Amino acid sequence: MKFLVTLLVFIVCVVSCAQEKRAIQGDTDFQRELNAEYKDATTSPLKDKDRKHFEGLDFFKFDASYVVTATLERTPNTAYFNMKTTTDRVSKERIFGVLTFELRGISYQLNVYQGKDIMLREGFEDYLFLPFLDETNGLESYGGGRYIDARIPDGDTMEIDFNKSYNPYCAYNDKYSCPIVPRENYLETRIEAGVKAFGEH
Repeated sequence: MKFLVTLLVFIVCVVSCAQEKRAIQGDTDFQRELNAEYKDATTSPLKDKDRKHFEGLDFFKFDASYVVTATLERTPNTAYFNMKTTTDRVSKERIFGVLTFELRGISYQLNVYQGKDIMLREGFEDYLFLPFLDETNGLESYGGGRYIDARIPDGDTMEIDFNKSYNPYCAYNDKYSCPIVPRENYLETRIEAGVKAFGEH
């Protein structure tokens, strides 16, 4: 009987410890999904030494005021251009449209881009790329700006959730080639939402 009790205690400890070890940090589904991706060796952009001690990315606290509805003005006749990256590679992109939205009563605009190559990949036919710079760059957030993934909407409006903005992989590992955010996508305000800069781990 004593052996059985000891065994049960051991099993409970093993299960609870394993569950605790597997727990993924994050206040929102997006944060938990991103942390899970970065913790997994098969999907993580982190260097091995950083991933070994990785517990979770630093995020600004979720703020619903950074979820905005933008008006999309499509620009169907724009030509593809070579968007510079952090390496010699270029990314063939075109301006899919111009997004106009308000933050705290002030109107802003961002170009949203469509990649020539990525749209040929299965599942990415309607993918849009929304990179931006703001006044937190180089302070709380990564100096090179951040990205938001988007999809082509049915109508002429699009939701932008800055809480889902993330860093280019280059913020974690210089082996990656990342598109450089065009200066025209600079927002003259602080976007205190999304992923923060990656510190020493």
